[in-house]
Amino acid sequence: MTDAIAGSGSFRRAKRGEISVLKRDFSALPRNDGRGFASVVRKADVLLEALPYLQAFRGKTFVIKYGGSALSNPALRRSVLQDVAFLNVAGIRPVLVHGGGPEISQQMAKRGKPARFVQGLRVTDRTTLRLVVKALAQVNKKLVAEIQSLGARAQGLPGWESGLIRAEKYSIPGADLGFVGMVTGVNTGPVQRLLSLGVVPVVIPVGAGWDNQQYNVNADEAASALAATLKAEKFVLVTDVPGILTRRSSPSSLLSHVTVSKAMELIKKGVIAGGMIPKTKACIEALKGGVRKTHMINVAVPHGLLLEIFTDLGIGTEIVR
Repeated sequence: MTDAIAGSGSFRRAKRGEISVLKRDFSALPRNDGRGFASVVRKADVLLEALPYLQAFRGKTFVIKYGGSALSNPALRRSVLQDVAFLNVAGIRPVLVHGGGPEISQQMAKRGKPARFVQGLRVTDRTTLRLVVKALAQVNKKLVAEIQSLGARAQGLPGWESGLIRAEKYSIPGADLGFVGMVTGVNTGPVQRLLSLGVVPVVIPVGAGWDNQQYNVNADEAASALAATLKAEKFVLVTDVPGILTRRSSPSSLLSHVTVSKAMELIKKGVIAGGMIPKTKACIEALKGGVRKTHMINVAVPHGLLLEIFTDLGIGTEIVR
């Protein structure tokens, strides 16, 4: 079998990061042999391209943050969760941290409660906090069930339990955000326990103070802090944009590789702006905490998570030290 595959095309070397990748030249393969042979061998080549990455990352921890409106799109959600299930079955240790902003807004709208934001943060009074917890618990249950239906094991982890996400009240001069929190610490014990059992932890980003008061925490910040404390191999933000663009609304200006210093420079110049600033800073904080590489990928790209991690080109932006 090995000799037959090796003989079907000549190998060439490609390289991305520190991992060598084998690829083949298929120019000599028959295109219309009536059996789809060339197509089948190309599928094998995809697996061979992934092999060195699978070898390098087996047993490593990936923290993946997924949220936004794409959570409500069944097709996009299934694509992301298939990728998470693949990582788990392949021996990689994924941790999924999810948001749920649209679901929270829907819960509030049903009760005639308008959503208010200050500097991008949802003002959270006691009633809103209860709705936040309820909405995120529903999203969590759905994600866990879907991952399990795809053949992987998963379990929900509320951030406020067992000190998983420690938080304190977030303060902005001249504004009271209510029960909005900033992350002050992470207890990775519950996550590590599930990972050791081959289970995907699915984390609700609601923290708790030392007095057990719950706080609504920004999901990007919570995921970044968790990745840093776990010293994860990778921190991945699944977003609704292609990655960092040098020209807004121009996908062709995508930067596939950015250093922390370059990212900070782009923020100062206003190239990285709006909602991309907190996402970029979440990646930077994760790197400062010990994460090896961070990535931003577009949820609209089918199986973008696998393409970014297991191919030599990737499809999003990776940010490194």
